[in-house]
Amino acid sequence: MVKRTIVALAEQTGRISKTIPSFKLNYKNMLKDPSIKYKPFPAPHLENRSWPNNTITKAPRWLSTDLRDGNQSLPDPMTVEQKKEYFHKLIEIGFKEIEVAFPSASQTDFDFTRYAVENAPEDVTIQALVQSREHLIKRTVESLKGAKRATIHTYLATSDMFREIVFSMSQEEAITKAVEATRLVRKLTKDDPSQQATRWSYEFSPECFSDTPTDFAVKICEAVKEAWEPTVENPIIFNLPATVEQTTPNVYADQIEYFSKHISEREKVCISTHCHNDRGCAVAATELGMLAGADRVEGCVFGNGERTGNVDLVTVALNMYTQGVSPNLDFSDITSVVEVSERCNKIPVSPRAPYGGDLVVCAFSGSHQDAIKKGFALQEKKRKNGDHQWRIPYLPLDPKDIGRDYEAVIRVNSQSGKGGAAWIILRALGLDVPRNMQIDFSSAVQTTADSLGKELTAEEITNLFKDTYNYNNESHRYITLLNYNVERKDNERRVLTGQVEINDTVVPINGVGNGPVSSIVDALSNLVGVKLSVEHYSEHAIGSGTSTKAASFVQLRYLREEDNGAAFKWGVGLAEDVGDSSVQAILATLNNIIASDEIPVPNVAKKAKKASA
Repeated sequence: MVKRTIVALAEQTGRISKTIPSFKLNYKNMLKDPSIKYKPFPAPHLENRSWPNNTITKAPRWLSTDLRDGNQSLPDPMTVEQKKEYFHKLIEIGFKEIEVAFPSASQTDFDFTRYAVENAPEDVTIQALVQSREHLIKRTVESLKGAKRATIHTYLATSDMFREIVFSMSQEEAITKAVEATRLVRKLTKDDPSQQATRWSYEFSPECFSDTPTDFAVKICEAVKEAWEPTVENPIIFNLPATVEQTTPNVYADQIEYFSKHISEREKVCISTHCHNDRGCAVAATELGMLAGADRVEGCVFGNGERTGNVDLVTVALNMYTQGVSPNLDFSDITSVVEVSERCNKIPVSPRAPYGGDLVVCAFSGSHQDAIKKGFALQEKKRKNGDHQWRIPYLPLDPKDIGRDYEAVIRVNSQSGKGGAAWIILRALGLDVPRNMQIDFSSAVQTTADSLGKELTAEEITNLFKDTYNYNNESHRYITLLNYNVERKDNERRVLTGQVEINDTVVPINGVGNGPVSSIVDALSNLVGVKLSVEHYSEHAIGSGTSTKAASFVQLRYLREEDNGAAFKWGVGLAEDVGDSSVQAILATLNNIIASDEIPVPNVAKKAKKASA
């Protein structure tokens, strides 16, 4: 174990007396030079690489393999009922191609394939995977009988490593086997007069394409295409999978572009990607593969799959969406998609998973919250002028587009700043809290969060705000204003007269100022015997039309009774009239001060006696 030097401070000088030595890596298991053991996969030679200059401008064909590739990777595979629920959710989202099972593997998979065939809408293609073996192919075709649209998907490992290590098969032997399987599928499907009610499509995967010499991948696919004889209307699907992600996404894109440029009759070919996530780059590889010419994307919702998973289709689709390109998939209710995925897969979606995670639209950082709050305020102004472009700091996607409400955007803990709590209050109460009050409230929020040791809910923050600032006199009501009248004496003087109630006793008040606010402050100063003055004042309207109300925020300055030191306290008042709301705010603040025991409740008997005299 590496021993760490303890940093000691010199008692008298305050300087560091010892330094911490550099930490040296010991490489207990990892190799210091990994090039001895691992080699990068060479990219194919492209004379005129074009994909880096391309842009994704339209949605690909999508294939969900959640029920096949995703299901086979689960520690506890889905039950039939769970597969049914998942199947119908995929249709609801908008998937038109769904790989439902490996029907030759078990009776359960066969039966579910039959369910999918019988319950799929007429525009949804049911796809089934099968190994290149005669009896398995026959069983698979049988499972799809009667489907409106069906795809048989065969595969054969084509990488040098798999051919040599796993199958002991030459390249020519691999081509022969792939062609034989293709001819058998053709014989049993589109060439069979009894199968003409079904639109049969064919998919072939040179498995481990990303680790296959790309010229050989083209060669074996040319032979398969010749055997199938596709048309422009019903092209053959060549799935070019990164079965194991071997290298950087740009190399995969080069492989896709090479294949696209060298395969013949390109108009009769649909190039499909199927990226696994071993290097954590499946989304990037898929997107670059689309730039390089891929027409179709295979993957799973939220990226479930063997090892580190398949590409996350939610991320790829919504990445397109945020660039202004419709993915032709509907994730308007992302929460329900998460719920079905978690319930059926029995694997939680990470809180930080792009788009679907519980925390991905949330900001805890004070600076982030402040930027988001300002972004929403500016966007509201622009929207009124007809500018609907989404431009909010830290939020590339409007949460409402995927069914998230704005209350989930900002969440507050002890690390949050003034903007976060202010956002919550704006959403909950409609109050645009002034900056100085935000600073004051953030301190109360952080103190509360620290003491509780947890994130505060919107309800807790709202209740804390109401209690801290005696919101509209709801928390503390020692003095109640019954009525008042402000009379103008001259250009500079206003005289206020009115009545308040204290301990069930009606007490008259009067004050003089240059306006209603200064007049009521003077009247209340006379009432409590303490000089009050307005330090900060702010107001704004809430709502619109006949339901509009006025909100006022007041900070009063006063002298504490115990030490005669200056102190400050905020309050909030609401009313239909802005003048009344400011008076209510001042009264709320005074009641707040009394609640803090820094000014006593006025002596009612003394005040009443003085008034009667």
